[in-house]
Amino acid sequence: MQVAGELSGARRGNRFGVRMPGRARLSHLDAAGRARMVDVGDKPVTMRVAVAGASVRMRPATLRMIATGALPKGDVLAVARLAGITAAKRTADLIPLCHPLQLSHVDVQLTPQTGRGRVDIEASVRLEGRTGAEMEALTAASVAALTIYDMCKAVDRDIEITAVRLLRKEGGKSGTYVRRTTRSRV
Repeated sequence: MQVAGELSGARRGNRFGVRMPGRARLSHLDAAGRARMVDVGDKPVTMRVAVAGASVRMRPATLRMIATGALPKGDVLAVARLAGITAAKRTADLIPLCHPLQLSHVDVQLTPQTGRGRVDIEASVRLEGRTGAEMEALTAASVAALTIYDMCKAVDRDIEITAVRLLRKEGGKSGTYVRRTTRSRV
């Protein structure tokens, strides 16, 4: 099995077990290379903010149907926004090593880009806690994108979900991160 071979290699000091110059060791692996949940109990509580993005490319006719509410499943953008918010709140149920977080705010913005044939998604998450909210923001953007696909697949099977990425994060030991370019890669 590929994964078992890679993880057992950590015991020999390969890419999973060795500190690379300028990079931190993977915190979700123990000394033997086994997956583990990180103990955040000693970390200070700080304000955490994360913003993630995604884009959903589609045919221009599909985007027009979204804008006019002509799709049979209803208001695509409203349902995708709710799905993204719900997903952020359920991230720890979906991603095995994520800590359950007490989110204080989740916002999902969906912006149709008619001239570019896509919907851009920006999900932001805020909380006071001991660990960051990057996974919650990324999950919100991803599930909002998947919901758009689900609601539009009957009329457009060529839809593409692209450019899922962290745009910004604030708080915690590593401080602030801002993606150098926030433009979509579509």
